[in-house]
Amino acid sequence: MSTLLVAVGTFVAYLLAYHTYGRWLSRKVFQLDPQRTCPSVELEDGRDYVPTRRSIVFGHHFTSIAGTGPIVGPAIAVFWGWLPALIWVLVGSIFIGAVHDFGALVISLRNRGQTIGDVAARMINPRARILFLVILFLALTVVIGIFGLVIAVIFATYPGSVFPVWIQIPIAVTVGWLVYRRGGSPLVLGVIALLVMYVTIAIGVYVLPISLTAAPFHLAASGSGLSGAAAYGNAVVAWTIALLVYCFIASVLPVWTLLQPRDFINSQQLLVALVLLFAGLLITPLLSGGLEFVAPMVNSNPPADAPPIWPFLFITIACGAISGFHCLVSSGTTSKQLRSEGDAQFVGYGSMLLEGGLAVIVILACTAGIGRGIYTVDAASGGYTALVDSAGVPITGVAAWEEYYGAGTWAGMGLRKKIGGFVEGGANMLGGVGVPITLGIGVMAVLVACFAATTLDTATRLQRYVITELGEAVGLRALRNRYLATTVAVVSGGAIAMISGPAGPGSGGLILWPIFGATNQLLAGLSFIVIAFYLLRHGRPVWFLVLPLLLMLVLPNWAMVLNLRSWWQADGGPQWVLIAFGGTVMLLQIWMVVEAAVLWRGVRGVLPASLSEQVSTYQVSK
Repeated sequence: MSTLLVAVGTFVAYLLAYHTYGRWLSRKVFQLDPQRTCPSVELEDGRDYVPTRRSIVFGHHFTSIAGTGPIVGPAIAVFWGWLPALIWVLVGSIFIGAVHDFGALVISLRNRGQTIGDVAARMINPRARILFLVILFLALTVVIGIFGLVIAVIFATYPGSVFPVWIQIPIAVTVGWLVYRRGGSPLVLGVIALLVMYVTIAIGVYVLPISLTAAPFHLAASGSGLSGAAAYGNAVVAWTIALLVYCFIASVLPVWTLLQPRDFINSQQLLVALVLLFAGLLITPLLSGGLEFVAPMVNSNPPADAPPIWPFLFITIACGAISGFHCLVSSGTTSKQLRSEGDAQFVGYGSMLLEGGLAVIVILACTAGIGRGIYTVDAASGGYTALVDSAGVPITGVAAWEEYYGAGTWAGMGLRKKIGGFVEGGANMLGGVGVPITLGIGVMAVLVACFAATTLDTATRLQRYVITELGEAVGLRALRNRYLATTVAVVSGGAIAMISGPAGPGSGGLILWPIFGATNQLLAGLSFIVIAFYLLRHGRPVWFLVLPLLLMLVLPNWAMVLNLRSWWQADGGPQWVLIAFGGTVMLLQIWMVVEAAVLWRGVRGVLPASLSEQVSTYQVSK
């Protein structure tokens, strides 16, 4: 019953926050005006600037900011206990993350859809623009590498997820064509597409599981000479390459052809999953004696090599509480699609609260749902059977949680297990409403992979904007070409994705995640600076931003320093790639903070220079 109380309490808190704090921000601070002309209307081009219904924009924005961030982050962070993770998600999403996303969206809407990096040039100074763009490039490179790797791990671990995730592409393209070329109803077509998706999940799970470690691919066929771990690593590499090719194509297409309809379908997929998971929380205690926490409230006995909860809890859980990447979605794609400024609270503030709700469900799945059993997969058939102990008894309860979180070292736990904690724990919760475990695992794995795919190709599109803006800033006009800019984005992200951990490709997820988390939170701090400068220049209050801004500067820098020391002292010698990325981001961020601090006192009430009538440089890349 305690899990149900947690779920109900947090969702009530989110509803209250939206209608109180969110409304105050909307009316008193940002002063939204539904009559103001939005960039999607002013600069409509049919490719990036497309006036769109708010329900569809919400679906795009939510699935793009969510991805696997609010899944993988909380699934790792419950290692420190479920209560610290829950508190950070709840407080962070309401008072920090939602404010950040909402502010970035409004500022971009009022600056002709410019990205937050371009806005920094006018709110602070032109030098801040270049600094911000370089940080954005490095952050997005890590995002592309991380999320491509996550999907590849899901495909290699859950073969039944492969077919439905790939078949979603033609489904989404068909929906986009019917809506924009034939005037079809997005809601009706979205529901039909969702039903088709669930049929494809059943096909993928029961009929057509696709494993690169089985025939006809033979990465681990008899006589191949590959061990199971090596074959798994090869499968991850192969899937990563295929996904990077996909995101290149998806990110250069007009948004209405794939990005919008696929994200709309995925948002509906998540809403259905949340309803079913919530129903599982409600029904399971009535039918089978409870769904209680099997993880400790606070883990007082972590492995010796585990990082300290301060500051790493606040870095590990980025999406779900606060994520700098969200400012790129708000100002990079969403602001170019919103057709009314009056929709900004619903999309900007509301999406972040729903993401917090997703993170809460992840915490419950990984700390309570997983206690009902964990499973092993037959790669050939795609079926799942309960994992048993040496006596042949299914592993459940605290033992099941410890199988994922209590054995071995922090560095050796691996991304594969952390994703599995949510997938299998969530499938157990779906079992409370009668969903068979094999199908439930397929539904959860497809959900995670589809969300990661939305972030992956949105991040690649955003990286194209950033690379084009950087090229313009330093005189490399060839980067105006969207195909060249996208190639740079894909190649740089792919290089990061191939960084290996102790067990080869795929095991480096926990090594890469602190870079993503720390860089992400540093980016959030810089975004808060730009938002604060906007409000100062327009004579608006900024007191509510002071604590979030300081937290998002102090905690990530603290974590980055500890990371740099760890990478320098790593077994086998310094990890130079991680050191170079982390050190560069940290130095650039400090430089930008200094630039802002020098100007802070003199900007109140001083309006920025008016926007040039010339369109922004990123439009040339279309």
